[in-house]
This record gives sequence, structure tokens and C-alpha cells, in this order.
Amino acid sequence: MAKIEQHKRCYGTMFHDSLHFSVNGKMEGKVFSFELDSAGLARSTRSVKADMVQWDDCLSCPEFEHCYKLCMAKLTLETAISKS
Repeated sequence: MAKIEQHKRCYGTMFHDSLHFSVNGKMEGKVFSFELDSAGLARSTRSVKADMVQWDDCLSCPEFEHCYKLCMAKLTLETAISKS
């Protein structure tokens, strides 16, 4: 039987879930956040921000490499799903 690892509460949360967001609202992950503003039928503004204090915290974490890979895998899958 495989051992279940216990991770920090923030594990895998560097990015916000990109499949579930609202227009005209700020979506925040532990490190990266984004905002999509809309005026009528078109998006007027898009912005992405990084919290460098949280990024430094992530970089100092012993699980950074695995956590980052999980975050990127989730983001890649969310991107693939959203285009279908």
C-alpha cells in the first residue's frame, strides 16, 4: 500500500484555479493572481501579479520543486480543457 504524504496546506496553490473565475474580480493563488475586467462584450483589461514575499517563501520550501511541478501540471490541464 502506498504511503500518503502530508503536505503543507498551501501545496499546489501557487496559481488560482483558472477554470473557475469571475470577470471583474481578482483571483488569487498563493503567489500569482490575475484580474480580468470587462466592459460590455469585450475584455478591457487583463493583469497578472506575483507576490514576491510569497514567492520567496515558496522558494525556501523543501517541497518547492514538486509543488511547482504540480501547479504547472494543473495549469496545463486547465488550459487544455478550457480550449475544447
